[in-house]
Amino acid sequence: MPTTLLIVQVFVHVKPDGVDAFRGATLDNARASVQEPGVARFDVLQDRDDPTRFVLIEVYRDAGAPDAHKATSHYQAWRVAVADLMAEPRTSSRLTNIFPEDAGW
Repeated sequence: MPTTLLIVQVFVHVKPDGVDAFRGATLDNARASVQEPGVARFDVLQDRDDPTRFVLIEVYRDAGAPDAHKATSHYQAWRVAVADLMAEPRTSSRLTNIFPEDAGW
């Protein structure tokens, strides 16, 4: 069975004084994001050794779901809320699911 899931890893480095605000805004966004029909998972991870570094793992059900996500009001609010909290521009990588099969998500 061919995979259709798209996984996006987003790497974020936050200013030290912005960690709590970033975490709060990101959790609000994540909680709303998992309610979207095109989102299979939306994980928020924080580095244990450097709490200013976060990884978001966004699992989308199809190629159009990321654009639909970016059009939501909660994503737009997150983008504005965290813009000045980042120590540097966020980066991302787009991945194809290999295992488990899509149905396992």
